[in-house]
Amino acid sequence: MSKHNALNCLLAGALVASAASTPIAAQSSSSLLNATPAQATPIEGASGYSQPPKNILDVMRAPSPPKPKVSPTQDTILLVSWQDYPPISRVATPFLRLAGARVEPKNHSKHDTPGGYGITPCVTNFELVHVADGAQIHVTLPEGRCPGAPVWAADGKRFAFVAIASEAVELWIGDAKTGQIHQVPGARLNPMFNDEMQWMPDQKTLLVKLVPEGMGSPPPEPTVPNGPSIQETEGAKGKSSTYENRDTLGSKHDEDLFDYFAASQLALVDAASATITPVGKPANYESVSAAPDGKHVLITAIHKPYSYVTTYDRFPKEVEVWDVAEPAQVAAHTIASLPLADRVPIRGVPVGPRDFSWRATEPATLVWAEALDGGDWNVTVPARDKILLLKAPFNSPAVEITRTEQRYDGFSWSERPSVALLNEDDVNRHWRRSFIVNVDDPQRKPRLLWDLSTDEEYANPGNPVKRQLANGSSVIRQDGDSIYLAGVGSSPDGDRPFLDRLDLNTLKSERLFRSDKTSYEQFLSFIGPDAKTFLTWHQSPTDPPNAFTRTLGKPASETAGEAVFASTSVAITHVPDPTPAVRAIKKRLVKYKRADGVDLSFTLYTPPDYKEGTRVPAILYAYPLDYADASKAGQVVGSQETFTQLRQYRLLLLAGYAIIDNTSFPIVGDPKKAYDTYLEQLVADAKAAVDEAVRLGVADPNRIGVTGHSHGALMTANLVAHSDLFRAGVATSGSYNKTLTPFGFQSERRSVWEASDVYLKVSPFFFADKLKTPLLIVHGAEDANPGTTPLQSNKLYEAIRGNGGTARLVLLPHEPHWYTAMESNEQLVYEMLRWFDKYVKNAPPAP
Repeated sequence: MSKHNALNCLLAGALVASAASTPIAAQSSSSLLNATPAQATPIEGASGYSQPPKNILDVMRAPSPPKPKVSPTQDTILLVSWQDYPPISRVATPFLRLAGARVEPKNHSKHDTPGGYGITPCVTNFELVHVADGAQIHVTLPEGRCPGAPVWAADGKRFAFVAIASEAVELWIGDAKTGQIHQVPGARLNPMFNDEMQWMPDQKTLLVKLVPEGMGSPPPEPTVPNGPSIQETEGAKGKSSTYENRDTLGSKHDEDLFDYFAASQLALVDAASATITPVGKPANYESVSAAPDGKHVLITAIHKPYSYVTTYDRFPKEVEVWDVAEPAQVAAHTIASLPLADRVPIRGVPVGPRDFSWRATEPATLVWAEALDGGDWNVTVPARDKILLLKAPFNSPAVEITRTEQRYDGFSWSERPSVALLNEDDVNRHWRRSFIVNVDDPQRKPRLLWDLSTDEEYANPGNPVKRQLANGSSVIRQDGDSIYLAGVGSSPDGDRPFLDRLDLNTLKSERLFRSDKTSYEQFLSFIGPDAKTFLTWHQSPTDPPNAFTRTLGKPASETAGEAVFASTSVAITHVPDPTPAVRAIKKRLVKYKRADGVDLSFTLYTPPDYKEGTRVPAILYAYPLDYADASKAGQVVGSQETFTQLRQYRLLLLAGYAIIDNTSFPIVGDPKKAYDTYLEQLVADAKAAVDEAVRLGVADPNRIGVTGHSHGALMTANLVAHSDLFRAGVATSGSYNKTLTPFGFQSERRSVWEASDVYLKVSPFFFADKLKTPLLIVHGAEDANPGTTPLQSNKLYEAIRGNGGTARLVLLPHEPHWYTAMESNEQLVYEMLRWFDKYVKNAPPAP
């Protein structure tokens, strides 16, 4: 049999297996609509869920430090604490799969983030902190609900947040002065497509999406099928991403359910009186965005015909601007009618208008892009996009204001209407450029500001510092002819965040602040009208993150890359250390080279009470990244000066393992064919890291394991199949048979029919007969991430088992791509510790 025919057979078998797996919904929609939370499925070889030892559990169950959210007026900080792991009862809540959206039918809440990346955690605590004196006000959150992140009003007087209750997604509003909160009665939000709540420009009113009144019960599932599910193609080509077939629509009933749960009623909510005023009529509103003038709203509404191949973001849409001055009788202006876009090239864009946004410095001016290359990066054209502008009252043709050589990546508007940054991105070269433009003067040539690789870390200029105008619009802060840039400050010694001032005339910058070498301190916000005082978020390996005020002093002696001003700081918050036992863990940055000379690095963690020179069992964790340029692949990313927190595999430090973390695993080459040498580079990356950890005298060369998640799980399975560097592996939520994603994966853009050898070579499924190193395979049973469906892990386990290998398959009930529930994460750590203890720490000497 020829290789081509063999590949066709493999594809056919894989697709049949996929089709034979669970169909559109794991349960019938009628049972879902009336179901109570499901019970966890017992794990093979155990009764219910298992747990790691107490010292690990204590760290897992300790709260994480809060996150800061500075008010637009820069005088108050909301310290927001999040629940790390919700209970399995919440994760197991029944949901419907509706064209890429997962909806809990009982209360209309979103069950999952896009792509299956986990259940949105609940906020557990709000603390209002006054910047001037550090005084704190505790906000008492509503009981029996799952609050979300707060959204500040631009005047800093109020904040709003959603709260998921058993029967509805509620709207709550807080007073920044007193900390008192109140619910808006009768407001049942619909967050299916996001944009369920935003402040209007008057900062006294909220624009919301509500569940329409009088909807009745959801469409019942037919007791008898009304016919087959039919799809047809008539010869037109069109690659598309591979989606889990349970998450796309597949029947007329699915379409009816989609329409039922997607329907929203727009409304305006008075923050003071809680009065709700409906706006327009119900429809499937995907996105809504208020113009700076507060009179116009940009609306995107989804409509039929739907697709059974792609998700809702590619469905047909009407793009309109509404005049909401009279909410009961809105005047609508059609901007675009977008057809079904189910044949968009991988990494391409749909044809027609896209990327709509309001110009921040004008009352009501729309800006958008349209592709000039058919949306296909393979096409060579002088310009890929044209940018158009349309002003109120929206009854004249749009005006083309410029064209971009590469793909349009948005405008950043400054406080001055004459200054904006136009950004473009080149996926073929991994390159980006930014230009200074005046959109009101098309005769003025754009001035190049930045021109660098998207993989460039050391020379990354950072991001412009923005502020909110009184109407809530976000603009680049500009002082005279200067703007400010804040960045992570990657360097050969690790990340050192910075604050720069950039002169737009000379294009020269001066460094105002840079985090020192013994901590990680990042810019948060300016305080007041000048740039002398600002807020930072400071942490170190032993100091929890806390807010500080930092004041610039006199100019200091200038050293390359360092701040030119001396500064002093004062702590505002005093968050305590939630896990003092973790402070005994040490970490350090390690730099080394691959055999071909590519610079690499990792962060080496050693267990508590580690004695230098002692060899201990070690676990390597990595996530391979694709690079077009070898010089960028070796740049150090991350910092060893952050506050040490332990999650998942890092928790094994408490069991005596060293962790080789954040390990550089570059795949270098032409983005169009980098995966031709993927396997060789993968093994070379691993060998270089293992050799260095052994050379340092920390890792025992006979007791090293490897683990990775998602694309890192593919790495893990390939390393245990194609090298003898590791005694065991743990692969979580991976993709092991790339023929199941036939139109590309990661940066690989060729289809399986164009590069069959590559697809087979990178897929450990086809090397299961050689995979004799013990491999633990873990997967979330409800993974919706394209390419990493649970079928991938099931089939790899079956292949290893059938070929006499050593493997264990753990399917975590109800979990998406990233595991969320406390019980699931405890099980994961238990499984990893059990596996590595058996096959790495306590393994017999290697033959």
